[in-house]
Amino acid sequence: MAQSKSACQYIPSDIQKTDISLIHGRHVSSIFEGKKKVVAVDLVDFDIQQGQITAIIGESGSGKSTLLKLIYGLLEPQSGEIRYKGWLVPTRKDKLIPGHDAMKLVSQGFDDLNLYAKVWDNIASQLPNTNLDYKKTRTEEMLQRLKIDHLAQQRVADLSGGERQRVAIARALINDPEVLLMDEPFNQVDAAFRDDLQQDIRQIVNEIGLTVVLVSHDPAEVLAMADTLIVMKQGKIVDLGSPESLYFTPKNPYTALLLAKSNVLTKDQALSLSIPTSDSIAIHQEWIDVVADENADFWIKNIRFRGFYKEYVVGNETLSLHAIVNTATPLPKNCQVDLLIRQYIRFKQLE
Repeated sequence: MAQSKSACQYIPSDIQKTDISLIHGRHVSSIFEGKKKVVAVDLVDFDIQQGQITAIIGESGSGKSTLLKLIYGLLEPQSGEIRYKGWLVPTRKDKLIPGHDAMKLVSQGFDDLNLYAKVWDNIASQLPNTNLDYKKTRTEEMLQRLKIDHLAQQRVADLSGGERQRVAIARALINDPEVLLMDEPFNQVDAAFRDDLQQDIRQIVNEIGLTVVLVSHDPAEVLAMADTLIVMKQGKIVDLGSPESLYFTPKNPYTALLLAKSNVLTKDQALSLSIPTSDSIAIHQEWIDVVADENADFWIKNIRFRGFYKEYVVGNETLSLHAIVNTATPLPKNCQVDLLIRQYIRFKQLE
């Protein structure tokens, strides 16, 4: 990989910190002033490790994209600091063209692409003409790596959203950045082709040690791709960890809702299911078994076809739960049922 320039060239007074992660944020806040003050990022701490894929997830307005721009240096934090390799990330006040030299940002709107130029020209234009043989070889390499060599002579305007995304990634990677930042990278990619693109990015990370930080509002599309998830809600980081650990043992009910569309219940609702607890709980949909029982207090309120499974809405007058049911003989709507809870998560406090 190309050697990155030290951020210290832009902030001469800075002193490098050692023994910290590749990207290190402490007490970072970002506030937008206007008719109404908006705290987009609220005193967050985070660490992003080298050579991994980190996904920042959360609902719209949670602060995900703002945090990504803070990492890149497009925005200046109102408080705290973000460091890359121990050096403060320079912002607009520190350099003429914002954006860290060791990083590349791929926006969800493909703002950097020339829609009326060919795919080849969009990618090759990022390299100088000082070595034309290298420029040709390197462009061909990136086309093949992103599996778009067959599109080289087509205009970007004539491509699908997924194909444009591959062009944008190839364009970003051609100069060997150390960190690739992506804002909603799969937003305009057809669902049928998302998995292929995700796994291609995963392979690039494994091959060249690239560090990837991406933003997504749909955690389902990054569960199988990311090494680490940062979960944001209303500007705060409410959970951080591996996809598997956050799925099965989240610290916050919001994480359970986001990752598993879990049933989050108060302690009183839990007691109605014969689960004694003084805390709120979450029950993932696949942890509920439904058994027909004409004497039961619960019944099937609705059945939703989801393809390879059916989602049952079950409950009584005061409670509704969503369950993924794989019974050999499907039960009909309004059928009285017993609910067997195989597993649940207990939270100390419902936020």
